[in-house]
Amino acid sequence: MNATILAICAYIVWTMLLLLALAIYRSVSNKKNNRTSLKFDPNGNDVSDFGQRITRAHANCYESAIFVVAPMLLALATNSSIITNSLAFLVIAARIAQSCVHLISVSNIAITVRFLLFLVQFAIAGFWLFKIVMKFI
Repeated sequence: MNATILAICAYIVWTMLLLLALAIYRSVSNKKNNRTSLKFDPNGNDVSDFGQRITRAHANCYESAIFVVAPMLLALATNSSIITNSLAFLVIAARIAQSCVHLISVSNIAITVRFLLFLVQFAIAGFWLFKIVMKFI
């Protein structure tokens, strides 16, 4: 299995772990607050600040998948994973770090760090797309 496939698997597992954390958090919160309704606000506005951060960290994963995971899938589909393999683990590390920073804090410095980690992912994905397109021109 190459680095691109492992990175895609890691991205999926990370997103699933955040979803599981959110489900556990909401279940405990409902039980603790004697909430009988199983309805919830998809934006996380009905839970504490930490619950909102878990919600947003999870949402960031699926919102970013289109530009992080899709280029890796494109590389695999076009037999171009040599392009994505070298940076695949870095992009996933940046994604996980971004989520962790989001879970820890919403201070201005944390927001800046999250944005820088987002830019790392965005730049790598852009680089990959450029290289894949250039391969076929």
